Amino acid sequence: MTALLEVDRAVKRFGGISAVNDLSFAVESGESLGLIGPNGAGKTTVFSLIMGEHRLNSGAVRLSGDDISTLPTYERIKRGVARTYQVPRPFAEINVAENIRVGLMPDSIRLMLMEGPDPQAELELARSVGFEAGDLDRNPAELSMGDLRKLELARTLATSPEVILLDEVFAGLTVGEIAQISDLIAKKRAEGMTFVIVSHDLRSLQPLIDRAVVMTFGQVIAEGTFDEVMGDEKVRAAYLGH
Repeated sequence: MTALLEVDRAVKRFGGISAVNDLSFAVESGESLGLIGPNGAGKTTVFSLIMGEHRLNSGAVRLSGDDISTLPTYERIKRGVARTYQVPRPFAEINVAENIRVGLMPDSIRLMLMEGPDPQAELELARSVGFEAGDLDRNPAELSMGDLRKLELARTLATSPEVILLDEVFAGLTVGEIAQISDLIAKKRAEGMTFVIVSHDLRSLQPLIDRAVVMTFGQVIAEGTFDEVMGDEKVRAAYLGH
């Protein structure tokens, strides 16, 4: 069975430093995979390689068996892969609805001009992540960190992705906001969405993933269920410090 997303022997060097070194893992359709490890392990770099924001020195990234390693980022998004960022990146000059609208825009300028915005689609996406109709006119500067995380998720969903990469999705959130975002991820998982999640908040991450891949120094050191990798001596030494 072909994996939905596959990173195959990926290598990324910055000067003489190997940020990612012969790294491989695969994600099945409908699966939720945790990508974990200490600071500096290379997790965010892996996301950037998958999205084409960094170029591989060697290796490959495949989506549904197709090699997408040389495609520009926008083509990868069209193929069905999307991501969020550790620090949310909304368009600060436009409101919530307009931020979501960007992801809904067709590729063709002609179609964009003919069809115009779809307020109902914007509202449905906003509500799917927990916003209310009254939130659509709000500016990103008015949003809490939890709402900014919801806006990022709505923007990724607007591109109709097959797999979403969530980078430190719980960072900077209150306990209540973590619960809200966790519920959203669980809901999307139940609908069949595929996730790769980077998080240092292991307690919040554990119930949301089927498997975990543990990285350190750009390499995979363990893979398995959450309990299996947390019981691995290499993980305890590299990640937990004992």
